[in-house]
Amino acid sequence: MGAPGADAPALSLAGVTRSFRVGGRTITALDRVDLKIPAARVTGLIGPDGAGKTTLMRLAAGLLRPDSGAIRALGIDVVADPLEAQSALGYMPQRFGLYEDLSVQENLDFYADLQGLPEAQRPPRYEQLLHMTGLGPFTRRLAGRLSGGMKQKLGLACTLVNPPRLLLLDEPTVGVDPVSRRELWQIVYRLVREERMSVLLSTAYLDEAERCDEVVLLHKGALLGQGRPDAFSAPMQGRTWRVAAEGAGKRRLQQRLGALPGVIDALIDGEAVRVVMAQPAAQPPAVLQAAGAGVPVEAVPPRFEDAFIARLKSAREAGRAVEATHARPPAATGADTVIEVRDVYRRFGDFVAVKGVSFAVRRGEIFGLLGANGAGKSTTFRMLCGLLPSSAGKLTVAGHDLRHAAAKARGRLGYMAQRFSLYANLTVAENLRFFASSYGLDGAARAERIRWALETFELAPYADGNSGDLPLGFKQRLAFAAALMHEPDILFLDEPTSGVDPLARREFWERTNALAESGVTVLVTTHFMDEANYCDRLVIMAEGEVLAFGTPAEMKQRFRTPGNPHPTMEDAFIGLIEARAMRHEPAA
Repeated sequence: MGAPGADAPALSLAGVTRSFRVGGRTITALDRVDLKIPAARVTGLIGPDGAGKTTLMRLAAGLLRPDSGAIRALGIDVVADPLEAQSALGYMPQRFGLYEDLSVQENLDFYADLQGLPEAQRPPRYEQLLHMTGLGPFTRRLAGRLSGGMKQKLGLACTLVNPPRLLLLDEPTVGVDPVSRRELWQIVYRLVREERMSVLLSTAYLDEAERCDEVVLLHKGALLGQGRPDAFSAPMQGRTWRVAAEGAGKRRLQQRLGALPGVIDALIDGEAVRVVMAQPAAQPPAVLQAAGAGVPVEAVPPRFEDAFIARLKSAREAGRAVEATHARPPAATGADTVIEVRDVYRRFGDFVAVKGVSFAVRRGEIFGLLGANGAGKSTTFRMLCGLLPSSAGKLTVAGHDLRHAAAKARGRLGYMAQRFSLYANLTVAENLRFFASSYGLDGAARAERIRWALETFELAPYADGNSGDLPLGFKQRLAFAAALMHEPDILFLDEPTSGVDPLARREFWERTNALAESGVTVLVTTHFMDEANYCDRLVIMAEGEVLAFGTPAEMKQRFRTPGNPHPTMEDAFIGLIEARAMRHEPAA
């Protein structure tokens, strides 16, 4: 079949429906979707968890068949001839299948064999891909020894070994740090610019949606809209405001503003709260000025994220209060410092993952641990949880030295692992029973906390379904509930919002903020730099060392310039990482 004309869409769906049977229920993942993806452009696929994004990607790649409807990719009938479509397009799923016991070069060779790339064409293609991804110096390194960002870039290189005309990327930047995220976007736009490739990319980062030429918004399997990002945000003029948190405490101000009538969204934004109103206004709304108690209220330009939240959140109950997650206050110990890390090292053979790290966390504080992939954050977390011993230094949690009393410390803390350590083959209720029992709850106390978890986290409709079948946002809810079953005094959250949609992230942080306000101490790692603004203080790590320590405002102040008077946490993070890289560059 000949190539489609220049104006033909790279991908089209007409009346596409696809349903699944999950736990005895029928779930409609896509419902009569009509869609055209333009050629030689980057189109973003946006939507909350369960919207149907991954199902659409897998249908377009010929890995699933629709219940009804037609799909054409590059002029090929995907339903009638999925193998021909797969030979013409590239698809990188969320968990791309790298072989971790093979080297970078061996993975490239394997995928070149799979994609039928002739031997003579391989050397120049490899050279191009390795240069583009920055993996040239690492061809002999095992894939399993790469950082998260490097794994994503290797997965993309393997997808591109035989250059496709249409590239499908399912959340390629989930779990990677801002530097790697920026590099991946540079690669994507180079492919579009230099190879005229068409790209359909799903993402959980709404700032990335604004980088796309077009966005497609899905919700509950239905197409809500398609167009330029600014076409979504333009109607939000007059509805977005910034309320300064001068001395008010930004978490409390956010809670107060979020409960006001007419407020759709209230989000901590730097040292202020960004508010989205249900109705436009030419002047600052009186309700905001009254709630802010005289602090400045100013209009701010709308973003795509504001439009996304307004469309999807307006249907939900406004001002919905977050139910308390603890029936009792955290135990008092008479000490303000509840976590202390002093000159800690962790070695794995000759490799030093953590190098002389020191910091302290106060009671009721949200403390952030940030860093690039491979910085040593998760290793530090695992040591603080008593899951790994330190090689040197002192770790104290809730007054217990982890070298001598790790079990006592673990009884006081809750831990939410990076990929939600749930048992996929157990039901939601069985997972809750298991975690409640592992924390020493039984009888009526266990039954009451399970009831609380199912109701508070709206998991009751899924109680008898396997946790492995849940949408990602509901897996996050279940993992969070499991970590809170025993009402811990200290909560460790390792990348808790990785990959979940903005609505789920907001709900998560509402609960976390309420915990901190009640006196629970929270230690969190995140790759969402905007979420660092929720932290009272934080450290930024790189290659096992602490680069910076302080409040988010102090971090951003270091990178304030006349050209950038309002730097973001991402600006500060990238600036610190790049400054360190320059210091460590070998002399010419």
